[in-house]
Amino acid sequence: MPTTYSKQDTITDAEATKKAYRPSHPKLFEVLYAEGSFNSQLVATTAFKKGDIICKIEGTTPGPKKYTTVQVAKDLHMELHSDLVFLNHSCNPSTLLDTDRMQLIAAVDIKQGEPLTFFYPSSEWEMDQPFPCWCGTDGCCKSIQGAKFLPRVVLERYVLTSHIRELLEEREASQQ
Repeated sequence: MPTTYSKQDTITDAEATKKAYRPSHPKLFEVLYAEGSFNSQLVATTAFKKGDIICKIEGTTPGPKKYTTVQVAKDLHMELHSDLVFLNHSCNPSTLLDTDRMQLIAAVDIKQGEPLTFFYPSSEWEMDQPFPCWCGTDGCCKSIQGAKFLPRVVLERYVLTSHIRELLEEREASQQ
């Protein structure tokens, strides 16, 4: 897998960052770097139809829970080591990050140039760095802390990974 530029909290020189950038999946998507904190985004470089497997998730390594990892099991987080680390959150996501099959799947038809997003609580039980959501979509959760903090009625709108479904069942069993 090509070397990729690691995710930075704050970019002060977007042009220099872009010059250093080596895309991991150049025919599928690219990172649009923007100055400031957490302003960069991943966009499609080709169109995808709903249900398309955009790419396999490969080259991951286990790591401690942090904002750049993705939860893939109840007690396991993975570093992505690819441009997928730039998938931003949306309460109306364009993709599904399927950590059970290790695939990124188009949740809707996606046009070239459109942002690729996923619903973080679909794979994250408790976020390392919770944040306010500004996606502005209908049904926005407003605060993204992880699936642990959302009611079942909200989570039922999304495709959830098996470990999130399992943790949700455990939460509900403990409340009875």
